[in-house]
Amino acid sequence: MSLEIISKIIAQGRVLATHSWEFGTFSESLLEWYNPDLSVFGASPFPDGKIPVVQVDQVESLSYALPLIRTNSTTLVDGDGAAGDPASLAVPAILIGQTKPPYLAAAQRQIEHLLTAVPRWPNGAISHREDYAELWADFIYMVPPALAYWAIQDANETLLRVAVEQCLLYRDVLAVPDEADAAGLWHHIIGPQTQDLGIWSTGNAWAAAGMTRVLATARKSPWALALTSDLQGLIATIQHIINAAIALDEAEPEEPLLRNYLNDTTWFGELSGTTLLTATTYRLATLEPTTFGDRYVTWASAKKEEVVKRINTDGLLSPVINPLDWNDRTPGMASPEAQSFAVLMFAAYRDFQDLS
Repeated sequence: MSLEIISKIIAQGRVLATHSWEFGTFSESLLEWYNPDLSVFGASPFPDGKIPVVQVDQVESLSYALPLIRTNSTTLVDGDGAAGDPASLAVPAILIGQTKPPYLAAAQRQIEHLLTAVPRWPNGAISHREDYAELWADFIYMVPPALAYWAIQDANETLLRVAVEQCLLYRDVLAVPDEADAAGLWHHIIGPQTQDLGIWSTGNAWAAAGMTRVLATARKSPWALALTSDLQGLIATIQHIINAAIALDEAEPEEPLLRNYLNDTTWFGELSGTTLLTATTYRLATLEPTTFGDRYVTWASAKKEEVVKRINTDGLLSPVINPLDWNDRTPGMASPEAQSFAVLMFAAYRDFQDLS
């Protein structure tokens, strides 16, 4: 894939992102693409166990995020009722805050709000919604990576364990039981208002990708050895998602993309979930090569080829699910999420190639 097309993918993503989680995800994609050494997937993202100090105007991701982050509020951006989504901007806020203290204070308020004010599920899982307890798979990409990154900032091993624990508490509620159809995959939403028991492709990708960011943060943290046993459950949970998605994909060789609802053959194959699960698989093959070996790389490479075929000359990915209506049966022509996921995929593939 040429740098010219990737630049067009990024340009489209910049235009399309208009919601809190889209801002955070696009910012993360810029960080992983332009400044891989600063991302948690870098070789040494925490010099001397600390958040790196960088010049904001020299880091594309931070220049993008800076005007979006509120420094006079409890949350980093308006979440429109979502407790989890504003936390997607925590990593850039913390990085910016190393040289601009109001942004660090804003990140701290966001983290404390999540830990102390947001409703909880009976098992202790932090709600994705502000006004009532409801668990969304999407939350895992937004909140646990933010908690884990703040744990580095705060030199707080306990909080890093909380980040891992939140992933597993969500798993305990959302994961399909072992004996059932689609075992290992996650329901999209469980709760009183917006329940969706479907096995949403993008939701499973959000979960796997978020847990992989937490895993990378923990592996690169000062407490990596102490956390070894905690991380085994996280790795197993991610692997269950990837394995089940691959199995459903391989059961339908005539459909090259993962379906919008992974185990429902009445749905169209689409690029958002496919692209982020592909990106995540490359990250896992780099982070945990003994667990995610050749079979996973072969699958990711085949999916990457299918994604690349469907990137238009203007940089837009299609077909995609409507990110604001996951039940929309009309294949979409543009999605801010898909644009960010493509950048994450190309960054993950490049870093995998560089290592191998």
